[in-house]
Amino acid sequence: MSRPLYFLYGLAAHLAFLFTFVYMAGFVGNLWVPKSIDAPGAGFSLVALIVDIGLVALFAIPHSVMARPAFKRWWTRFVPEPIERSTYVWITCVTLAVLMWQWRPLGPVLWSLESDVVRTAAYALYSIGWLMVPAVSLLINHFDLFGTRQVWLHFRGKPYEHLPLRAPGAYRYVRHPLYVAWMIAFWVTPTMSLGHLTFAIVNTAYMLVAIRFEERDLIELHGEAYAKYRRRVPMLVPGGVLPVVEPNDPAGVCQRAQGGVAS
Repeated sequence: MSRPLYFLYGLAAHLAFLFTFVYMAGFVGNLWVPKSIDAPGAGFSLVALIVDIGLVALFAIPHSVMARPAFKRWWTRFVPEPIERSTYVWITCVTLAVLMWQWRPLGPVLWSLESDVVRTAAYALYSIGWLMVPAVSLLINHFDLFGTRQVWLHFRGKPYEHLPLRAPGAYRYVRHPLYVAWMIAFWVTPTMSLGHLTFAIVNTAYMLVAIRFEERDLIELHGEAYAKYRRRVPMLVPGGVLPVVEPNDPAGVCQRAQGGVAS
């Protein structure tokens, strides 16, 4: 009986994230949604600033801690392993929903691009950042990242197997293209308020810290293979020579990304 229930639970978690992701794009970009990151005439408030930083921390801390292998080993004593990742996705959706619901807009406006052409270009780059998130996840295994593969395998009575390390597409240029996508999405805006800047700075700081923990876990899991990949490929900024991936060379591949809102 657990198999169909777990599958429905995991599928619902995946759909909930997709809805949250689209809503969040509108929230950060001040588009479509009833309440967004900015509000006309918003001023500065120290209390609001503290609340906003706390809301980002409410998302970031469990999002990072729950991704660590040690926590997973403890967590799966209470949460069935097939739905561990789906539960992680549900908690991500809930904390993001609380963040957007309770967010306090902060002024003043620090800059605003007045030219229609330049504003359109900024929105275009902003859109590219958001579209990169699902695109990058599809390069590896989108459904494993969001727990749907796990519940599907359980539904079919098959054991879960970790995916092999690979470095497709953008992963040949940077080790964390998913984080690059989130940074573009958070920083590129035609109008930058103090509240938006706070959101971007705190989330960027979180991602830079999270990378250190993730790479430590990946080295423990994959050993020298990931260490060689890390030496050959930049972390976030492309540079140098495109790494040559030799056939059957385990050092020329990388683990699926664990960063961002769906880490």
